[in-house]
Amino acid sequence: MDMQDFEAGELYFNEPLTDEVSRCLDCAAEQYAEGEAEWSLMRAYFLEPEHPMVLVALYRFFYYQHRLEEALMVAERVLAVFAERLELPDDWREITELRIGSGVMISMALIRFYMLALKGAGYLEFRLGRYDSAIERLEKVAELDSRDRLGAKSLLSIARDALGRRVPRTYLGAT
Repeated sequence: MDMQDFEAGELYFNEPLTDEVSRCLDCAAEQYAEGEAEWSLMRAYFLEPEHPMVLVALYRFFYYQHRLEEALMVAERVLAVFAERLELPDDWREITELRIGSGVMISMALIRFYMLALKGAGYLEFRLGRYDSAIERLEKVAELDSRDRLGAKSLLSIARDALGRRVPRTYLGAT
C-alpha cells in the first residue's frame, strides 16, 4: 500500500468540533507556556474522546512534555478508536495489506492516521527501552507501507541495532 497515495484534501480532518471543545483546544494552546494546558486538553478529551484533533493535541502535549507513557496511552487509544471506524481488527498484529485496502475505501486519511499512530507507538516503545515491542510495531508498519512513505524502515533499523546493543534508556532520552 502506498501511504502517499491520497488527495491533499484528505490530509485534514473535516470532523467538526463543538464550540466548547474548540475553546478548550484554543485555551490549551494559550496556556501551554504556563504549564496549565493539561486541564483544558483533558476537558476536551472528556467531551470528544474519539475526535482526531483532540487525540492529536493530547498526544503532542504528552510527547513534548516527555511524558512518554501517557503519549503511548493516547496512541493506543487512537489505534482502538480508528480500528473500529476503519473496520480493522482490534489487534493491529492481525492487520493485513488486504484489510488496509478495505479501510482505504472508508478513508485514506484515517488509514494514514492509524498507521502513523502505530509507528508513533513503536517509536515511543523504543524510547521507553521496550525494543521487542517497538520492533514488532515498526515491522508491521514497514510490512503494510510497501514504499516506506512513513519512514518506519529507518526507525526499525535503529531499533534492531539498539536491541542488539541493549542501549541504556538514558541514551534514548527516556527518563
